Amino acid sequence: MNIVDHQSTKIVATVGPASSSYENLLELVKAGVDVFRLNFSHGSHEDHLQVINRVTYINEKYNLHIGVLADLQGPKLRVGIIKDNKLEIKPGDVLTFVNEECEGTMERIYMSYQQFPKDVKAGEKVLVDDGKVVLEVVSTNEIDEVKLKVLHGSELSSRKGVNLPQTKISLPSLTEKDLRDLKFILTQPVHWIALSFVRTAAEVKELRRRIDEAGHPAKIISKIEKPEAVQNIKKIIKASNAVMVARGDLGIEVPIERLPIIQKEIIRLCIQRARPVIVATQMMDSMITNPSPTRAEVTDVANAVLDGADAVMLSGETSVGKHPVRVVEAMNRIIDEAERIIDVQYKPNAAKKSRTFLSDVICFNAAKTAEEIEAKAIVGVTSSGYTAFKVSSHRPKCKINIFSDKQHMLSTLNLVWGVRCFYYDKFTTTDDTIQDLMEILKAKGAVQLGDRLVNTGSMPLHKRYRTNMLKITIVD
Repeated sequence: MNIVDHQSTKIVATVGPASSSYENLLELVKAGVDVFRLNFSHGSHEDHLQVINRVTYINEKYNLHIGVLADLQGPKLRVGIIKDNKLEIKPGDVLTFVNEECEGTMERIYMSYQQFPKDVKAGEKVLVDDGKVVLEVVSTNEIDEVKLKVLHGSELSSRKGVNLPQTKISLPSLTEKDLRDLKFILTQPVHWIALSFVRTAAEVKELRRRIDEAGHPAKIISKIEKPEAVQNIKKIIKASNAVMVARGDLGIEVPIERLPIIQKEIIRLCIQRARPVIVATQMMDSMITNPSPTRAEVTDVANAVLDGADAVMLSGETSVGKHPVRVVEAMNRIIDEAERIIDVQYKPNAAKKSRTFLSDVICFNAAKTAEEIEAKAIVGVTSSGYTAFKVSSHRPKCKINIFSDKQHMLSTLNLVWGVRCFYYDKFTTTDDTIQDLMEILKAKGAVQLGDRLVNTGSMPLHKRYRTNMLKITIVD
C-alpha cells in the first residue's frame, strides 16, 4: 500500500461521520494521517469502539503503526435549550443565567456550570458562541442566579459554548462524564489521552495516577486553552508527555493578538523539554466546505511547520467536512514544501543534574554526528520511547528510525516529529542487532548501500539500560 509518509511533521485527523467508515479511514491513512483523534465531546462509546477496531485492523493488515488519540471533553460550559432555538438580543439587554434547567427566554437561561453564580464577579466578561455574544456580569446572588448585560451580539442559540476568560473556575478538569469516558478508554488500545482545559500540573498528575492505576500505557497530552495554563505552562509541560495548542478556546480566552506569540513560545518550550507539541484548530477550516484552502490557511500550516511543531491537527475538516481525504493531501503538500527550508533553532540542553544526563548527551551527539557525516538516518532501539522523544527534539536533518518490541509504543511514537517506527523483538549482541536493523531498513527501501547511519543503543542489550552507546555504520 502506497502511503504518503516521508514528511517529518505528523498529521492528526479527527474522526467523525465524514471519516469513520473503514474505507474512509484507510483512504486517510494512504493520504498521510499518522494519528486519529476520537473526540469524546461527540459520539457514543460504541461509535468510538468501532473506529478503534477499524484502526487496529488497518495496523495489523498493513503492518502500520497509526496512533489513536482519545480526547476528553473536559468542563465544557454551555447555555441550555433556547425557546424556538433562537433568542434575539441587543446591546444593553439584561439576561439572567440560572443553574436550573429550563427553556431559555429573556427572563431565564440555563447555564450548565453549577458553580457559575459562586465563581463570577461583577464586571467580568462572559463570552458565548466563540465570542459572537459578549456579556458582562452585572450581579450574582452567589447561589443560583446571575444577571448579565449584553455588550455585543444579536442572537443567542441553543447549546452554545461559554467561555469565562476573567473567571477562576472551580470545576475539576476531569468531570463526571470524563471519568465515565476514561473508564471506557482505559479498556482500549488507545495511545494518547488528551486532557482538556488544563490549568495546573496537578490536574495532569491526577490523570496520570488514574492511568497508572489501571495499568494502561497511554501517554497524556495537555490541551492548552485557558489563560491559567499559559501562566503555568512550564510546570504543565514538565508533567505532560505532550502538549496541544488548542487555539479554539485559547483564542477566545486570551487577547487574540497574543495567540501567535503564545503558540510560538509553547512550541519552543516543548521542543526544549523533548515534549511533542500539536498545533490545532481551524488550520484548514474553509475546507470543511471548499475543495481548497485559503492563502491564510496555507500560511498558517506552513508557519506551524517552520516553528517546529511535531504535528498539525484537523478537526471539523475531517470529522464532518465534505473533503476529508483532499484536505489531508493538501496539508501534506504544504508540510512537504515548508520542510524543504525548515531550520528549527530550539536546541535543547542536557541538564547535568538530571538522572538522564548521560543518555541526553548521547542523543544530542547522535543528531550532531548525523549532521556532520550527512547520515541517511539515526537508528535507535527503545522500550520506553525516551530515545525517540529526545533525538527528535534536536530536529535532525535526517530520518529517525526507531525499533521496539512493544507494538503499543510504536503507535505512540507515530505522533513524534521525524520518527518512523519498526517492530523488532530479538535479543542478541549489539553488533548483531545493528546488522539486523540495517537489513530490515534495506528490505523496506529506507536505506541503500553506502548510506551512513548513526546507531544509538544500550549496552549490554539485555540489561535495558538507558541509551549509552553511539556508533557510525556504513550500509553494506
